[in-house]
Amino acid sequence: MAKTTTKSRIMTEGSIWKHLLFFAIPLLIGNLFQQLYNTVDSIVVGNFVGKEALAAVGTTDSIINTIIGFFMGMSTGAGVIISHYFGAKNDEGVHKAVHTTIAITIIMSVVFSILGVLLVPAMLHLMKTPDDVFDQSATYLRIYFAGGAGLMFYNMGSGIMRAVGDSKRPLYFLILSALINTVLDVLFVAGFHWGVAGAAIATIIAQGISAVLVMITLTREKESYRIIWSKIHIYKEMLEKIFSVGFPVAIQQAVTSFSNVFVQSYINNFGSACMAGWSSYGKIDKFCMLPMQSVALSVTTFVGQNLGSGNLKRAKRGSLVALAMSVSISVLMMIPILIFAPQLVGLFNQDPDVLQFGTLFLRFMMPFYACCCINQIYAGTLRGAGNALAPTIIMMSSFIVFRQIYLFVVSKLFDTIEVVAFGYPAGWIVCSIIMLIYYYCSHWEKKAVNMQSKTA
Repeated sequence: MAKTTTKSRIMTEGSIWKHLLFFAIPLLIGNLFQQLYNTVDSIVVGNFVGKEALAAVGTTDSIINTIIGFFMGMSTGAGVIISHYFGAKNDEGVHKAVHTTIAITIIMSVVFSILGVLLVPAMLHLMKTPDDVFDQSATYLRIYFAGGAGLMFYNMGSGIMRAVGDSKRPLYFLILSALINTVLDVLFVAGFHWGVAGAAIATIIAQGISAVLVMITLTREKESYRIIWSKIHIYKEMLEKIFSVGFPVAIQQAVTSFSNVFVQSYINNFGSACMAGWSSYGKIDKFCMLPMQSVALSVTTFVGQNLGSGNLKRAKRGSLVALAMSVSISVLMMIPILIFAPQLVGLFNQDPDVLQFGTLFLRFMMPFYACCCINQIYAGTLRGAGNALAPTIIMMSSFIVFRQIYLFVVSKLFDTIEVVAFGYPAGWIVCSIIMLIYYYCSHWEKKAVNMQSKTA
């Protein structure tokens, strides 16, 4: 295994599966703790406030994930460009890409926070949020968006660190902030009785701390990816490269999340108990998705570095290893979740109707998770090669266009929650089939070779 004198990881030589595994594990643990933010909010308000509060926090997920998805996409784009320059040992390119990334983050965090606060009522009405949870949902969202800069800076900063192979330090910061969030949640909601407002305040404080820690670390770094605040500048050529990869991913993730606003509107038609059950399932679902998403992020960096060093064969071999790892983990994870579904849902709320709906969703969806590994891993591979447009089109077509058409049609024909819920696995299956066809039948390697020549 290649070693460096820094916290970064060089993936251009050595055991492929070890690189992927050791890079993915901190990502996985980090993502687990990041999911704890909203999950802890739901557990605390669901048990100390009530099922309406649980539904209120849960129904905001699609809106929050729209913003998170956009910034995760942009951080992916920045990470791909940085990993290419880092793999090619182009220090000047790394420097320009990092400082352009931070400049973008500053601008977008201000714009998105303002727009988020202003558009809260419109977004909740769009989801047909019931009156009994509307005010609590609006309160949670306004506070969340007002303090959203912490989340954005953490994601972009940790994206920079992951691009150079450092997935450990962002993990440490995330663990600390998640623990702080948990303590503050209990204090503000159970102790001070601030309701959903207390949960939102606890979250933005914790996210702000993680952002500060990441920025301090990058500022003190001695390598080429160090942030020098006086040199924050948007380099036009870097902006174009970052947007060429990151913007399609950002739009895909944001629009996919936003499309779930419409999915949520179908769920809301079945009442607050179903909403709370769907919210409970949604929190568990995010944890189920984490292993494949972490391996996909790992393979994106792996492919980016290896293409930067000119080793296309090793990059493609890495994607096959990543797929095998992802499918194996998903299958192993499925068994205990199917068995203990009622107990998992019961962590959020003990209402019998909520338990019934949540258990139904978990057991109905879980068998389809393995197929998600295909679209996640191959999308990560293509993005690492600089080809973000194709997986974006495929995912948007499957998760948005196909899924919305499906839901519109079946909602007119059937009045059962199972048929509505199947909109998710149906989209996963369609996406995986199209992604496989594209990966093996197109000539995406040509774009990869072209990007390699530009970063050398």
